Amino acid sequence: MIDAVDDPQGQAQTSAENSGRSGPIAEPGRSTSSSSEKGGFSRPAGDLGRSTGGSVEGAGPVASGGGVPLRRGITAYLDHLKVERGLSANTTSAYARDLDRYQEYLGDLGVVRPQDIDTSTVRGFLTAMRTRGLAASTIGRMTVAVRGLHRFWAVEKITLTDVAHDVTPPTPGRRLPAALTIDEVSRLIAAAGGVEPGSPADQLCDRALVELLYGSGARVSEALALDVDDAIRFLEDPVSGIRFIGKGNKARVVPVGRYARQALQTWLVRGRPPLASRARLTTGALFLNARGARLSRQSAFNRITELGRAAHIEQEVSPHLLRHTYATHLLDAGADLRVVQELLGHSSVATTQIYTLVTLDHLREVYREAHPRALNG
Repeated sequence: MIDAVDDPQGQAQTSAENSGRSGPIAEPGRSTSSSSEKGGFSRPAGDLGRSTGGSVEGAGPVASGGGVPLRRGITAYLDHLKVERGLSANTTSAYARDLDRYQEYLGDLGVVRPQDIDTSTVRGFLTAMRTRGLAASTIGRMTVAVRGLHRFWAVEKITLTDVAHDVTPPTPGRRLPAALTIDEVSRLIAAAGGVEPGSPADQLCDRALVELLYGSGARVSEALALDVDDAIRFLEDPVSGIRFIGKGNKARVVPVGRYARQALQTWLVRGRPPLASRARLTTGALFLNARGARLSRQSAFNRITELGRAAHIEQEVSPHLLRHTYATHLLDAGADLRVVQELLGHSSVATTQIYTLVTLDHLREVYREAHPRALNG
């Protein structure tokens, strides 16, 4: 599920929170700051050269001694994304997977150095990915990764030119996000259980997680990153909302309703302590697995998917689907688009606007059913 990569969640959930996410995609490699800490790649700030089309003005000769090995050049770029651009581990991992495919393709061609790649090679890679039947959104994400890599190499003087400068990603088809009905959400929460006095800890955890995801629109990675202290601060002052750390390490505070508060309170008091006692190392994580360690994204995905089956919901239910549902239900009820953008933590309103398409479909359906002149339309 690459919050559309919502977000590579991913789901990606590749979603990514993200594959299938609309809106512009940032290209981390287009930074003009000094880059990798790997030997031979860094130099004083201000000595990076300026981009002029496909080349870099002021770029000196490519490294001597046969040039930089391909794997080392890719590793330097990934270090740059993680250390200097501050991208999350999940985002960096998504770039690494895409560039692993790129390196595999280059290896099949016998390419071992960045200097041996030209524009036709880059285009050939994307064509090969299309022939595998990959979605346009997936190929678009790969294009961004490859373009960023070549831009980084040019700026760092690993190559003389940016051979991917004129390569553009395919235009992804506009895919509407799915959304559960209110009845389906109720059935999903009921399937989690956790309402009886003797409910087991895993049910209390599932219920708290589902209530929080639907009640806040948080990405699953944001919810699972919460610690007990975060929940306690929220429960002591619920008016202030709950604080999430989103993409780019940006914090946002989101109001959460009474049902989610009650579920979190019950989980903290009755469900979490027995699981925490099983841990070999003490953890402050809010959501725990059966061994008392922080619950992983994959485990959360599996548990929520299983709850969807138990609730007899036809489509596959995922944490990211709950985020889609949260946004869609807010807009259906008349919430302002800019407000929903802030609640979701989207950097651009264009990403949020895809939810208005779902709402317009709902409005058209209501119109057809209710307006006397639309009965045959």
